[in-house]
Amino acid sequence: MKVIVGLGNPGSEYAHTRHNIGFEVIDSISGQSGIHLQKNKFNALFGKGTVNGETLLLVKPLTYMNASGEAVAPLLRFFKVTAGDLLVIHDDMDLPVGKIRLRQKGSSGGHNGIKSIIQHIKTQEFARIKVGIGHPQHTRESVVRYVLQGFSNDEQILIDSAITRAADAAKDWLTVPFPQVMNRYNANK
Repeated sequence: MKVIVGLGNPGSEYAHTRHNIGFEVIDSISGQSGIHLQKNKFNALFGKGTVNGETLLLVKPLTYMNASGEAVAPLLRFFKVTAGDLLVIHDDMDLPVGKIRLRQKGSSGGHNGIKSIIQHIKTQEFARIKVGIGHPQHTRESVVRYVLQGFSNDEQILIDSAITRAADAAKDWLTVPFPQVMNRYNANK
């Protein structure tokens, strides 16, 4: 079994904000695969199904972003999944809006959701897809306020494309070694 987790914040007030891009990628994969997220357990909304012959668990933590590990760790334990079969999709302010970057492992890079997962599963050895949301233009603009904003119309076009590419990369990961998926999507401008 493989697990794809999209990070975000629960609640309609956070829908379609920069910080919830992980949820949007999960929604895209769910729509394409027919895996519906209907189970609510372990502080997460999740669904299980088969894609390309691989058993797949799609997950949206229902904790807030900074506590994502509180949902991810119990799910991995319950389904007996190791970090090597985990892929986390999240926003990244250090990437331009709409750019995606895949990483096989590493530190949190300052992302509190990733930091929480690392703390709770006790390893940095899991794959990630980062989706660029850009950085606040004004130094006085609060980062918190920025990540909880929606996208401009011009940005939304880029984000829609990024969501599609991130979903495609995640599905490729089910059957292709992650380093090959990284080479394909990180090279793609």
